[in-house]
Amino acid sequence: MILDTSALSAYLDKAPGAVEIVSQARELAIPVIVAGEFAFGIAQSRHRDAYERSLERMLDRSTVLDIGVETARHYAAIRLELKAVGKPIPSNDVWIAALSRQHSMPVMSRDSHFDFVVGLRRRTWQ
Repeated sequence: MILDTSALSAYLDKAPGAVEIVSQARELAIPVIVAGEFAFGIAQSRHRDAYERSLERMLDRSTVLDIGVETARHYAAIRLELKAVGKPIPSNDVWIAALSRQHSMPVMSRDSHFDFVVGLRRRTWQ
């Protein structure tokens, strides 16, 4: 399962529903985009050291998904599909969706705009 930034935050903040879903996942993946967004948030946090340690632990136990040419092709296809139906989503989330399609993995997110992406499975938590 791919974690988006909000899912990673919820898990690291020990939100019970997020912890339960992540604990049951057979495989965890964090897109490099999410690592970047989270690092940006950490840089602005009063709890920087604790969050940096938490992020490092998660990266150690997860697969970090990089962007390559195949990802770029999925990205372009998804953007075209969303444009055709008038449902654009944030650019970073298109990259996450592209990785989801490329690796055939669901995305854990509270962002319902992922539901506009054909073939993407989204998990959320309470």
